[in-house]
Amino acid sequence: QVQLVESGGGLVQPGGSLRLSCAASGFVLSRYTMNWYRQAPGQEREKVASISGGGTIVDYAESVKGRFTISRDNAKSTVYLQMNSLKLGDTAAYYCHAERNASWGHYEYWGQGTQVTVSS
Repeated sequence: QVQLVESGGGLVQPGGSLRLSCAASGFVLSRYTMNWYRQAPGQEREKVASISGGGTIVDYAESVKGRFTISRDNAKSTVYLQMNSLKLGDTAAYYCHAERNASWGHYEYWGQGTQVTVSS
């Protein structure tokens, strides 16, 4: 059974830090590009960071560049999102997403999300 389980969300003051984790099971993590998305109330889901299967290629939304860092530990089947210098606008539900494009099909999985609230 495929599962992505996020953890690490919570309430933090502006300027603070949080580290999100995404524990994967039921599939070979190294074969998948991993992404973090976020969605604030009334807004569309936004991709904030992605990392290639081997961890050598990363990409970030402009809004989080220089503040967020995505990483992965394939041996532990876990993906991380280190979030520093958090702003009020970072408040959202954060979702872990796995995707793989193979010649025989496209695969993707979503986690249930973890809430991040930035407030003074």
